Amino acid sequence: MEKDCGMWINVLSHKLKKRMNANMQSLGLTGMQSRVMHYILVKCTDGPVFQRDVESAFGLSRSTATGILQLMEKDGLILRESVATDARLKSLIPTEKAAHLDAQIGECIHQTEERLTHGLSSAQLALFLETAARMYANLDR
Repeated sequence: MEKDCGMWINVLSHKLKKRMNANMQSLGLTGMQSRVMHYILVKCTDGPVFQRDVESAFGLSRSTATGILQLMEKDGLILRESVATDARLKSLIPTEKAAHLDAQIGECIHQTEERLTHGLSSAQLALFLETAARMYANLDR
């Protein structure tokens, strides 16, 4: 049986998750936690980061994002602070522990990206990114 687009994306996603989880295991994180933590650390320099930002950036459901963030809070990587203007809204604050791990996480993400895109030209990468964005938009219709 020949693989169609959806099957290739599924197989590639599974392989990437396994690679990221293996790379992050020594830091006590999953691949997804590492990406979310890196996102929070980068975005918090521009202003407050909220759960809905994480949900949107990664295409996560509310319950999935809640589970990831609760575990990160339990592990001492983030704090949730109520916003003065709306007590229901909680800002995600990275801890010192998270900041200390960020360089290692960034390096692991970079190495994984290097391996993933090895041998591809910049034109091929640009075409892939454009195609993936289009497929994502197609599924939203």
